[in-house]
Amino acid sequence: MRGLNSKRVIITGGASGIGRAICARLGEEGCRVGILDLDGDGAEKVANAIRESGGHSQALPCDISDYDAVKTAISKIEKDAGPSDILVNNAGWDKAARFLDTEPAFWEKVINVNYIGPLNMCHIIASGMAERGSGKVINISSDAGRVGSSGEAVYAGCKGAVIAFGKTLARELARRGVTVNTICPGPTDTPLLRGVDPTGKLQDALKRAIPMRRLGEPEDYPGMVAFLASQDADYITGQVISVSGGLTMHG
Repeated sequence: MRGLNSKRVIITGGASGIGRAICARLGEEGCRVGILDLDGDGAEKVANAIRESGGHSQALPCDISDYDAVKTAISKIEKDAGPSDILVNNAGWDKAARFLDTEPAFWEKVINVNYIGPLNMCHIIASGMAERGSGKVINISSDAGRVGSSGEAVYAGCKGAVIAFGKTLARELARRGVTVNTICPGPTDTPLLRGVDPTGKLQDALKRAIPMRRLGEPEDYPGMVAFLASQDADYITGQVISVSGGLTMHG
């Protein structure tokens, strides 16, 4: 993709699943990849793989729901790599349960990871982007945030909030040279989905509902991330793009 070589990118939740695939792709594009994840060892393995392939990467364990922890981690990465050009808010967490069977402690955890985390990341990183007059923010939401998803009420609510937040931030930062776009994956074969329903029944039902008759794979998404991060997408902001095998087809 045009203009990605040597760009400095921060990716949350890069230790596994979609995040790991995004890290690998942007590393291949020549980006300097900074990885934040609660799983520090897993994130370091991804960073090592990028370095072994000739790229540049560093990883830090970080709880993105903790504003001060995010600020400290970003400061460390940017001290070594320089100011961030691209932010990919990918980290997420959920567990399947009907809303009336859940408790406030569960809601708080889901909200902290899936909504507060992106707010923290954007507040810290996009501030610098706005000051410099350039930057790309790419939020990984979910089609659950566009159409709802039984058993994922709070998660879907958070993902819908990320969509609305991204559109608003795009309006606020458009004249500051910063674009903000959102990708909505459909059901994807990742540790997150397998953790939502370990029985596999949910996954089988989702396969039957998807026109392409398969779950997404982590490798289905990095191309869109790379595009939105590239110069080819300089005139695109505030958009929400579903990558879901045809499960959702918004006009």
